[in-house]
Amino acid sequence: MLPRRQRIGRRIRVLREDRGLTQIQLGERAGMDHKTVHRIEYATSDPSLSMLLRLAAALDVELAELIS
Repeated sequence: MLPRRQRIGRRIRVLREDRGLTQIQLGERAGMDHKTVHRIEYATSDPSLSMLLRLAAALDVELAELIS
């Protein structure tokens, strides 16, 4: 499970950086704390479906793009 969480976290980080967003800005857009964004990006937390949906919306991508 950890390798998959790491891939998802890396994908979120790449998308965030591509959009020129900080973790704080992404957190604000997704309605979550920037520390939560950090934990998801570095796979120290297991994000819920709700969190992933909010991140996808904040990054303007489909959920499938985050988890593929």
